[in-house]
Amino acid sequence: MWIALVCLYGVIKGVRDIIKKKAMEKNSAMEVLFFYTLLSFIFVLPETKNALAADFHYIGFIMIKSAIIFAAWICGFKAIKKLPVGFYGIMDMSRVIFATFLGMTVLHETMTLHRGAGMALVLAGLLLVNIGGGRSDEKTKPRYIMLVLASCLGNAVSELLDKILMNNMNSGQLQFWYMFFLLLLYLGYMLFTRTKIEWSALFKNYWIIILSVLFVIGDKALFIACADQRSTVVAMTLIKQCSVMIAIIGGRIVFKEKRTAYKLICASVIVCGIVFAVM
Repeated sequence: MWIALVCLYGVIKGVRDIIKKKAMEKNSAMEVLFFYTLLSFIFVLPETKNALAADFHYIGFIMIKSAIIFAAWICGFKAIKKLPVGFYGIMDMSRVIFATFLGMTVLHETMTLHRGAGMALVLAGLLLVNIGGGRSDEKTKPRYIMLVLASCLGNAVSELLDKILMNNMNSGQLQFWYMFFLLLLYLGYMLFTRTKIEWSALFKNYWIIILSVLFVIGDKALFIACADQRSTVVAMTLIKQCSVMIAIIGGRIVFKEKRTAYKLICASVIVCGIVFAVM
């Protein structure tokens, strides 16, 4: 069951990456981030009573998670605005490295032969894209690559905290408080920096609504999967990489990105790694 839920999250994540880029065609990264978070929080308001019953000893950890995601999302959104979505999706797989290291060092998860071979295939797919000209058509700057890597690190730490927190609360409680603190952080940032808002464009940007709905559904599935004792940070991170297939195909269909066939071959290597890792 948990594998199916993580697969669902991976598919939604791939779709979300495409929609993020579409949403930022009309508004800035910070505008999309704030209103996307606001709508997502409104969608989880029915969990208020449940959230107030949570063990408040863990609220501090949720605040830390929210602060990490606050920074990671800013990095990720700024990167995806400038990078082709297919290439961004492939680079985002770098989080496998960070999640594996954290899972083994903090949660003492074991690196089995299957998982090791699966991760090696995932990394091989990532390497093939870079050394085989997978981004020859794409003008990339080192700073955007660094933003993706920073986002991957932040998301990997967040996934580790998810696994810990879901042993002590339910998905509704975590989702409510996580979105609450995240909303406060983005609101504070926009007020402090006096971010200008293009209201007319914002109200017409229906991509943000779709993004918020997918976010709430995806995170709900992920948190439930985290609560399953059979799930591990390493395995979940590997399974999530099915999102790359959606990003590559979506990049071709929606944004007319090139070298799709080559990227799909590399992604196939990655999918083989995912399947091998969870056998």
